[in-house]
Amino acid sequence: MNIAFLFIAEAYQAYHGAAVAFELLQRPEVSVTFYYNDPEVPHHLERIRRAYGVPPVAYVRLARSIKTKAVQAMRVFGLDKEAVLRSNEAQLALHDAVVSLEDTAEILFGDKPAPERPARILIVHGAGDRYVPSMPRRARFDFIIVQGEKMKQRFLDMGIARVGRITAPGYPKLDTSRRLVAAARPLFANDRPIVLYNPHKVRGLQSWSSFIKPMLRDFAAQQDYNLIVAPHVKMFRRRSKYARNRWRSRSTATILIDPESDRSVDNSYTTAADIYVGDVSSQVYEFLAQPRPCVFLNPHKVDWGNDPHFKFWHLGEVIERPDDLMAAINRATERHPAYLQKQRELTRSSLGDTSAGAASRAASDIIAFLDKGAGAAGCSWSASPY
Repeated sequence: MNIAFLFIAEAYQAYHGAAVAFELLQRPEVSVTFYYNDPEVPHHLERIRRAYGVPPVAYVRLARSIKTKAVQAMRVFGLDKEAVLRSNEAQLALHDAVVSLEDTAEILFGDKPAPERPARILIVHGAGDRYVPSMPRRARFDFIIVQGEKMKQRFLDMGIARVGRITAPGYPKLDTSRRLVAAARPLFANDRPIVLYNPHKVRGLQSWSSFIKPMLRDFAAQQDYNLIVAPHVKMFRRRSKYARNRWRSRSTATILIDPESDRSVDNSYTTAADIYVGDVSSQVYEFLAQPRPCVFLNPHKVDWGNDPHFKFWHLGEVIERPDDLMAAINRATERHPAYLQKQRELTRSSLGDTSAGAASRAASDIIAFLDKGAGAAGCSWSASPY
């Protein structure tokens, strides 16, 4: 069984799926080829490989046209993912299955019937409630791996997946982060409680532009907390190195600003923090793998109360004005018991089984699916000449 593991997007996605690939490598009947697009991916794959104690493996850079190389050289234009996929379709077609962490891979192999192409398998990264415009594209995958029953049922209800074509083995990223964070050094030289500010970049929902400057001012003026500012890595992905360094240079002994580092993607901060402050990042569920106080920011005054895409905003106080932030943080611990049971319930349904072994369970589910030849479809993906 020959499986292509496809890292077509930014390097942070390695933490959501590489552990599954390394688990598959341990199975005698499986061979895995790692393909990547972002040149930063191998560094992160190596971190994860070493954490799992897996022997060295080769990572294959996806072929790129001259045009794509030019586009990628201008960081602001992104990774040109669809063009890269088309350039590598023939190579990927030599495998029995292509596992992707990114919806974009649905374009592979066009509308060829299942027996005439590799299986398309998606590992959904992130466990949030927010609606993603590309979500309908996921229906083109033959097998989908989500974290918990909440997303599994949502996909079934929406017709994105069918029974037998979707599984919820837990959150593989937790397996990886536990191995990496265990060896991490303290983030601050004092024992103050740590507040994590983890904004997303989604237009119309992001809190950064309204909150970051007053937040830094207010935290600089107090002596009760440390602050970590760790935006979703895509916020600074297309910005200049100068811009990233300019923000990083504003760090102090009690304020750590990290626009882009290993720790911003491996759960170091969600593990270390005592209080979470954010808007719509699904990383809140990674923080809530161990329930703790949360404060959510709604500067755009979204009518969220009955919107299922904002379920997690019911897990802490929601504020709209920067002037209210410090007071909300100060009372977050006292108010936490009122949210604790709801945090446990929603996190369990979002992340699924949080015990160790999610990556191994996901690997087993992939093998079982491929061995069955996609069940009712009666086709087999084990006949590749590769």
